[in-house]
Amino acid sequence: MFRRERPIPLRGSAAALCNNLSVLQLPTRNLTHFGVVHGPSTQLLTAAPEGVPLAQRQLYAKQAAGVSPPLITQVHWCILPFRVLLVLTSHRGIQMYESDGSVMVYWHALNSGDASPVHAVFARGIAACGHFICVGTWSGRVLVFDIPVKGPNIALCEELGGHQTPVTDIAVEPAQGQDCVADMVTADDSGLLCVWRSGPEFKLLTSIPGFGVPCPSVQLWQGIIAAGYGNGQVRLYEASTGALHVQINAHARAICALDLAPEAGKLLSASEDTFVHIWKLSRNPESDNIEAEHCHGECVPDTQVCGARFCDPSGSSFAVTGYDLAEILRFRSV
Repeated sequence: MFRRERPIPLRGSAAALCNNLSVLQLPTRNLTHFGVVHGPSTQLLTAAPEGVPLAQRQLYAKQAAGVSPPLITQVHWCILPFRVLLVLTSHRGIQMYESDGSVMVYWHALNSGDASPVHAVFARGIAACGHFICVGTWSGRVLVFDIPVKGPNIALCEELGGHQTPVTDIAVEPAQGQDCVADMVTADDSGLLCVWRSGPEFKLLTSIPGFGVPCPSVQLWQGIIAAGYGNGQVRLYEASTGALHVQINAHARAICALDLAPEAGKLLSASEDTFVHIWKLSRNPESDNIEAEHCHGECVPDTQVCGARFCDPSGSSFAVTGYDLAEILRFRSV
């Protein structure tokens, strides 16, 4: 069971974007950072455990002179082995900041030269993979940036193909140096999943078709791919082979966010149907099949949920954002 706790107020409401919530824990200081997108700006908040906001900051998408501010598509904290960067994507480019948003250390402008006049240019889907940060784009390409231990000398080192439609989300898992281990998954608007092995050169291991149903959110845990789809289904695949193990009719409307609590193997799914569900993932020790057990369902009345994240690695608390909702809702297990 989870109880609703004190919400965290926002200066502006959350935009109707999938995965519109990022959470960064600061366990040594007993604080949590939250990031939410609202149009051309991102609101960053630092909150105490009881939900009291202690600091707030607004970040804006970089714009050209005389042009209206571009819309932000996502904000996400990337935890690298040696530093934490805040990454902001928009219809114009990719901005990387120090973790508190105080200093922008890198800017990458999107090249719209090969874009169709009827297609918007944007970046979306952000993840840290080793000492790389990977960002998806409208063209289906995934940009791979090499991140130094410190400083602004960030370089675009590779562009990954594999998708023909816009990338929606990217999930990663530490591969611990093993050969032929799938440690990154990318998803797109057609529902296609591309499974990668990272390294000095990224290698495409397998592709999982989506049959035309968008996949807004994806997660990766212990070789299990969890994918949330526009038809409300959650599908669990074997990362190494792409084999489908479990298909759950989890929601009545499109899934907008998935998250994983790695210490407990809990999967959180959130949807436009106002529900947030928590599932326990496991492997059958005899058959090695992937299994999922429903643990909790939470209704957020009269709210089009657009973001949801666990607030700790054990999955004992989570936060939710909703379209046109000027607060972050928080829940904790009892």
